[in-house]
Amino acid sequence: MTHARKTTGFLAILLGGAGALHLVRPEPFDSIVPSALPGSARNYTYASGVAELGVAGLLAVPRTRRLGGIAAAVLFVAVFPANVQMAYDWRRAQPRKRAIAFGRLPLQGLLIAQALHVARQG
Repeated sequence: MTHARKTTGFLAILLGGAGALHLVRPEPFDSIVPSALPGSARNYTYASGVAELGVAGLLAVPRTRRLGGIAAAVLFVAVFPANVQMAYDWRRAQPRKRAIAFGRLPLQGLLIAQALHVARQG
């Protein structure tokens, strides 16, 4: 299996799992939706969950994989403010929680790079 296929599979599983979690157990995700956004946090949680499932589907189908890579990169950029919000909210939390929250920030950049790699490989 090529590196691009492994990356594609990883992203599809990650996004599919995250999307399902957003819909089944939305509460933790609601708490990191930036309060500056208009409307209900739950609506953003559900919308991002549906988007994640849709992008996972695009990545899973070879014919739509290039579009899926682009969509994944856009999605990862779009949810970055939630990760910043989590890091801010957890800045005084116990060390383990702080490490998780701050560790997600550079991880997002890696996910964007992987998604763009998938888009280039098609």
